[in-house]
Amino acid sequence: MSIQLNPFILLDGTAEEAIAFYQESLGAKLQFKQTVGQGPQNPDSPLSDEEKARIAHSVLSVGDTDIFVADLDIGQVLQTGNGINICLSTEDAGEAERLYNTLKEGGQVDLELGPVYFSPAYGMITDKFGVTFQILTKRPR
Repeated sequence: MSIQLNPFILLDGTAEEAIAFYQESLGAKLQFKQTVGQGPQNPDSPLSDEEKARIAHSVLSVGDTDIFVADLDIGQVLQTGNGINICLSTEDAGEAERLYNTLKEGGQVDLELGPVYFSPAYGMITDKFGVTFQILTKRPR
């Protein structure tokens, strides 16, 4: 049996902006995107144009990994937490620095990028969407 685990980022009306941000900052490739309005509609509960524009589901490819990004359903409450992080691993400290600098735009630095005992360049940021990224440069083998 094969199981695939995918980070799934849920946002409150900013998924479209996040998709564009991750395309720019991570070089993500958009594989799929569907708005709520493109899905089945209930004629007894018509949606506003704003509700129809929310992202129901999207798939972004970053390297060999797919990341899902969507907006919460109307009425769901966004709960920001730090229990799940996305770790971006690279073999090049320059690439780690580029990722770190682009993702911290509008966000917050949790740990400055720098050398640590397990990595020549490691840092953590929480981006402007509340998603925490660990940036890790692998040590040469």
